[in-house]
Amino acid sequence: MADKKYQRLFEIAKQTHTLHGIQQLLDWDQETFMPEGAAHFRAEQLKVLSGIIHKQRTGKKFAAALSQVVDLASGKPIAELNELQQAAVKEWRRDYLIEKALPQKFVEEFTFLTSTSMNVWREARQENNFKKFLPFLEKIIQKVRKKADLIGYKEHPYDALLDLFEPGVPTSLVTQVFNGLKAVNGRLLKKIAPIQTDDSFLFDDYPKETQLSFSKEILTAMGYDFHHGRLDLSTHPFSTSFHPTDSRITTRIQENNIFSCLATVLHEGGHSLYEMGLPQEHYGSPLGEAVSLGIHESQSRWWETRIGLSRPFWKYLLPKLKQIAPSTTFQEVDFETFYKAINKVEPSFIRVEADEVTYPLHVILRFELEKALVEGSLKVKEVPEAWNHKMEELLGICPKTDTEGCLQDVHWSMGAIGYFPTYALGNIYAAQFFNAFAKEFPTWESRVEQGELLFIKDWLQRNIFCHGRRWRSIELIERVSGQSFSEKDYASYLEDKYLALYPT
Repeated sequence: MADKKYQRLFEIAKQTHTLHGIQQLLDWDQETFMPEGAAHFRAEQLKVLSGIIHKQRTGKKFAAALSQVVDLASGKPIAELNELQQAAVKEWRRDYLIEKALPQKFVEEFTFLTSTSMNVWREARQENNFKKFLPFLEKIIQKVRKKADLIGYKEHPYDALLDLFEPGVPTSLVTQVFNGLKAVNGRLLKKIAPIQTDDSFLFDDYPKETQLSFSKEILTAMGYDFHHGRLDLSTHPFSTSFHPTDSRITTRIQENNIFSCLATVLHEGGHSLYEMGLPQEHYGSPLGEAVSLGIHESQSRWWETRIGLSRPFWKYLLPKLKQIAPSTTFQEVDFETFYKAINKVEPSFIRVEADEVTYPLHVILRFELEKALVEGSLKVKEVPEAWNHKMEELLGICPKTDTEGCLQDVHWSMGAIGYFPTYALGNIYAAQFFNAFAKEFPTWESRVEQGELLFIKDWLQRNIFCHGRRWRSIELIERVSGQSFSEKDYASYLEDKYLALYPT
């Protein structure tokens, strides 16, 4: 009987999850192939669909099925469930209570607002005109404050928003960990920044077709399945998945900077491998979903930095890159010069192109601004000035335009307040995962140097992908690494690598 009750709940949730996949497909199309003139109608489509999905997730049918297996008030199981089913039901209940706290009208209005705002943000970014985006961002901040109040929180309104992306991780813990990183990375940056590194030979003209072809070669080596995925172009690169059999990524091309594209493809490819590796038999259940955006980001940063900026990876790949490089100057560059160039540390304005040392500081900047906006200590109209001040404080540079400053990211236009901390948390998680991986494969470097990458994906599959949301982020970290969650492994990695590269 318990199995039948669970199966009924599962089938209802699966149908809703399929509708959510359709909504994500519309989002993907909006970012890739949708004509600009269709933006308003797309916002209407997404508004209607989000309302339907919200109604199904909070409706009597789903609530009745859920209440057959768990007490909605206490969270105590009613039916006799196995360990996996209990884990799924725990997360279903959490999601239901959050969705139930948000009125359908609020969800529809928020979806319409953010879909419209994304197009306004694009125009404002192109025109370097924050004032154009200002009224939309003001409405979004008002809405997310309301969302925090509706969902509820114990300590800080930002807790409610952060929990949507990183369940179980409070603002206070993130603040503590980020303060530790700020100190470590700030010291590193002061030591390294004065040291000049020539990377001019990296910037050469690589045609779009060449970059895409080389990117696909790398993705294939990682284990990315083009039978169930595709690579396209977009303004802001992203990964999206509708099912483990349909997971898509995008990149953007700078014809004089192939390394920007390669880093993006490794990053988004890491996201997509995670989605492709989730258990299909649990699709529609929390057991078939990613743990959190922080764990998701651990996968993208794993491939982009721990593998993509490593010595063995480029020992293998550099000869291949030289075969397609148009410049004879590049052909003559020795490995050590090349390796130092791709790991150059220099404060820059754009987060997605930042080096490993400065990247967390970009994220901390956004986290501190978001927290201030949500609590009301910072007004939206003050964002450009506050952004520039924090950029100077953390990185020692000041943007000349809002396009390279507060307008560079798409997330606020999406209403994704609470998302940014997961980018730095992902680096921290990846460090703890990677240490566990390296203990199991002490010869991993020699294998990667020979072009072997599939064993890495297999380890991630066994230790992370296959569990879905069985455990929350912090518990998964402890189970895989055998250690408590801490920024120490990540800080040690950065110090060991970059103090060796930049002896002072």
